[in-house]
Amino acid sequence: MFSALRTRVGSGRRRPGRMLRPVLAAGVGVLLLLSCTPTAPVHKDSPRLAAPTHGGASGHVYVTNQQDNTLSVIDAGTYKVVATVPAGTAPEGLAVTEDGRYVYIANSGSARVSVLDTRNNKIVKTVTVGKSPTGVGLSPDGKSLYVTNGSSNTVSVIDTRTNRVTATIPVGKSPVNVAFSPDGGTAYVANSGSGNLSVINTSTRRVARKLSAGHSPVGVAITPDGKSAYVADEVAARVLVVGTSSGKATAVPVGEGPFDTAIGPDGRFAYTAVLGPGNVSVIDIGNHRVAATIALGPPGTDPFNVEVTDEAIYVTNQGPGTLTVIDPQSHKVVATVTLGDSPYGVAVS
Repeated sequence: MFSALRTRVGSGRRRPGRMLRPVLAAGVGVLLLLSCTPTAPVHKDSPRLAAPTHGGASGHVYVTNQQDNTLSVIDAGTYKVVATVPAGTAPEGLAVTEDGRYVYIANSGSARVSVLDTRNNKIVKTVTVGKSPTGVGLSPDGKSLYVTNGSSNTVSVIDTRTNRVTATIPVGKSPVNVAFSPDGGTAYVANSGSGNLSVINTSTRRVARKLSAGHSPVGVAITPDGKSAYVADEVAARVLVVGTSSGKATAVPVGEGPFDTAIGPDGRFAYTAVLGPGNVSVIDIGNHRVAATIALGPPGTDPFNVEVTDEAIYVTNQGPGTLTVIDPQSHKVVATVTLGDSPYGVAVS
């Protein structure tokens, strides 16, 4: 059930007080959100809703709890938390290997990536990377893990067979997130401090070029045909659709504070978590317009990161400490799972 179309999860840092962005941009972003975001939270004891009518999924959902330093393991069929595992200091982005055997977790507070063995839910290895590792992404062939180091302005490349860093690639300022082209030949890194995407040739492991990507690009996802990058431009309240060859961008307004974006396996829609209003914007890839808006809660819910599979759309909500599960066919919320403090990244096996 691993989603090969979007082999990255996790983006940015908890709001408020993000340290990755330059001071001026951070101030603007916080002011924008505060101006439209009351602090009314969703109650943590909100009931779980009924399972989707098309049946539960197999496998597990993994969510990092940034302020608890833990990882929640959720049964994807019952939506029950089956384990809570110590993960490292300030865990953020994470990724699951295609066979579901290992989970890689970026711990932004310790400059390390933890490797979890899912057979016993134990950390079996830690890998030292750059400062403030935030986003991680597995290459489509599963052989390399790319880690964005927000305070080092680099990407660390880890060989998943040896769990050793094999390359360190300089990119733009405050890199947050990484996504791959479908063939794995290119990695796109969203640099929130530079306002661009670093386009990395994965064979040479060098930045081949840069694409302009707005004011503060944080989340990035690549369409199944590899022709477009969907970029959450947080400060500008929009998603930019950037042509990967031409560099031309089309803006899609989505509301204040878009933070992460993911593309469904069928390539029809892009799903963007929008912090300010507390919803998910569903963008029709065919016409670059918002086709639906899925409400997750009142302002203050702070939907943060998104993962999409054939069975479900998963969204982490930092305000109430929950995971929302959405039916991808009806775009209806079907479950709300209570987790730890400040759920951040989400990945599915």
